[in-house]
Amino acid sequence: MLTHNHMKYQQIQEAAYRANMQLPQLNLVLFTFGNASVVDRQLGVFAIKPSGVPYEELSPEKMVIVDLEGKTVEGTLRPSSDTQTHAVLYKHWLNIGSIVHTHSTYATAWAQTQRDIPVYGTTHADHLTIDIPCATPMSDVMVGGNYEYETGIQIINCLQERKLNYEDVEMILVGNHAPFTWGKTPGKAVYNSAVLESIAQMAYLTEQIRNDSPRLQESLIQKHFQRKHGADSYYGQS
Repeated sequence: MLTHNHMKYQQIQEAAYRANMQLPQLNLVLFTFGNASVVDRQLGVFAIKPSGVPYEELSPEKMVIVDLEGKTVEGTLRPSSDTQTHAVLYKHWLNIGSIVHTHSTYATAWAQTQRDIPVYGTTHADHLTIDIPCATPMSDVMVGGNYEYETGIQIINCLQERKLNYEDVEMILVGNHAPFTWGKTPGKAVYNSAVLESIAQMAYLTEQIRNDSPRLQESLIQKHFQRKHGADSYYGQS
């Protein structure tokens, strides 16, 4: 029988479960890599994948409920080792509903180079008018401190330093680590992870084919972005 608490958290547990299950389906994770979480702002908690549990063994009930400090509220399993990073982002960015972290191959390879992913084409510009940012690797002091918490701070600082808004830029590479994406909904956060991986792969191939590939011209960047997201957008069905 479901307790009141179980009922209360059921919606975000199911949403987090669905988001997590999409990651292997989209070839964004191997084994137990990666995690997705979904927040309930009213209850001040989020549901996140349990640590080190294979995807095929997951179920909605196994999603761990934690508060915005990263402390477990409900669930017998230990939450993802990246829980503190999710907690910091939810606390600082009030308009996000979900976060996804993967070690997808191409996006992670770019993170390992400590390079932003340049805007080379319209696929990138459909989603972002700027290079995909790569946050500077953290200092030894931060690594030795509360590492997962500091990863969240590292992400927030990167956007602040570059004067970027988390609602405009929903994806980042953490230098030498891997990508994090977010969105208003779990579907959007997962979508952003898949898009980031695809753009990272295309950019890698672009540089292999021609190592001095020109960036996309500004007029095309704006055209493609506005076509999808601008006030007069005409992409898709109204």
